[in-house]
Amino acid sequence: METQILTGVMLVVFFALMIGVGLYCRKHSTNVDGFVLGGRSVGPWLTAFAYGTSYFSAVIFVGYAGQFGWAFGMSSTWIGLGNAFIGSLLAWVILGRRTRVMTQHLESKTMPDFFEKRYQSKGLKIAASFIVFIFLIPYTASLYNGLSSLFNMAFGIPYWVVIAIMAVLTGIYVIFGGYMATAINDFIQGIIMLVGIVAVIAAVLNSQGGFMEAYAKLAALPNDTMNGAFASFVGPNPIFLFFVVMLTSLGTWGLPQMVGKFYSIKNEEAINKGTIISTAFAIIVAGGCYFLGGFGRLFDNESLYVGGKLMNDKIIPSMLSNLSPVIIAIVIVLVLAASMSTLSSLVLTSSSTLTLDVIVPAAKKKEFSEKKKLTVLRLFIVFFIVVSAVIAIVKDMFPGFTFIAQMMGVSWGALAGAFLAPFLYGLYWKKTTKVAVAISFLFGTGIEIIQLLKDFGLFTIEGGFFGFMFTNSLYSGVFAMVGGLILVPVISLLTPKLAKEHTDQMFSCYDREVKVNTKESLGK
Repeated sequence: METQILTGVMLVVFFALMIGVGLYCRKHSTNVDGFVLGGRSVGPWLTAFAYGTSYFSAVIFVGYAGQFGWAFGMSSTWIGLGNAFIGSLLAWVILGRRTRVMTQHLESKTMPDFFEKRYQSKGLKIAASFIVFIFLIPYTASLYNGLSSLFNMAFGIPYWVVIAIMAVLTGIYVIFGGYMATAINDFIQGIIMLVGIVAVIAAVLNSQGGFMEAYAKLAALPNDTMNGAFASFVGPNPIFLFFVVMLTSLGTWGLPQMVGKFYSIKNEEAINKGTIISTAFAIIVAGGCYFLGGFGRLFDNESLYVGGKLMNDKIIPSMLSNLSPVIIAIVIVLVLAASMSTLSSLVLTSSSTLTLDVIVPAAKKKEFSEKKKLTVLRLFIVFFIVVSAVIAIVKDMFPGFTFIAQMMGVSWGALAGAFLAPFLYGLYWKKTTKVAVAISFLFGTGIEIIQLLKDFGLFTIEGGFFGFMFTNSLYSGVFAMVGGLILVPVISLLTPKLAKEHTDQMFSCYDREVKVNTKESLGK
């Protein structure tokens, strides 16, 4: 009863704060640029936290941390560190500045819009828009995973009620405040995540007698491959671990909801500070989540299994079930904050892409005013939230409906595989061609569709290289990304280039001279 009251009070305060921010930010959402990009004037702290909270959701804390912590033990911490140094630090260093400069120069507001203007092809924009539409919806639905176990532990309320509350409240603040409300709420939610993960790790380790005692217990667990594998540096399966690190880290470079954060950042100083803040945030949150998950096997009990099958989403809740009411309340708010922040980013990305890149250009006979564009944007936010919530509820009510679960698994790989190479090369290499980009779209989505059909049991792929590639969506997702990085330059060298004057004009944005203070440059 104490847990329910304390959690209820914290949730009411949390929800009131989120809605208050949404109402406050209405003044920033009077036009499309303000609603979608915050007027390209968002500072380093808000942008860095928006990037981090969009990256790490309940899927990470409850799902992946439990699943991979169970599989790899302490070495699962490498996943979090990979997310921090590859998915955050390198992403900001390599993509941040160039993305901000070129997207403003091209006046592009979305990733599909960038592809059209960078490669002079409406077809690429339409294709990218549909890839975003098709693969972001199941990815959005997956954000609700893990909430059920935690809320049942605290309140015993039905899963669909949790989904409905989260969907409605997220919709309210995004619809009213747009990107700025999302960024401010992401900052608040990020603070909750930072405090929460530190408190939870301390409480869980304390319940096992401290770090050294927990580590010794983990090292003593039996394993088929080697003794002490779950406490080792590389874990029991280093190859699989490598693929997990690569997909969850490098994959962010091609996700529209992640790259979109660089469109809106204010200035050079904000990029430099944001790089440090984002990396530190990822080390604590992602590193902490996977470090915590690494001790999951110490909490092995019958409640983790359904029909003899291990349920990954129950591992973390099992670790928390006997902790104090305060810690449980913090965890529930933490997970809800993580899920709502990512949900708001995804629905804003999906709705802006569909509205600005498909609906408005298709309505040739109608003139869309700023007010009308904002209305359509808000309607599609409602649409995406409702659809994702319905998918999550259907998945929970009909566990045998495996297609939804399979789609969720391939979504990340399809988006990253299709977009990473065209976007990266588009920022750096003038000779990238639209044919190469189109083939990257086909290759990335094609690989994951094959994975989906194989997982769904329509055919089997056994043995050899292809059997290894399609072991699961993590493996095929990495091959999709790496394949795109190889295919795009090779095909670009063999296919017609864009007009030189066009590429020179686009890349001229990098050559424009600006004055800076001597603290930033010593000069000649």
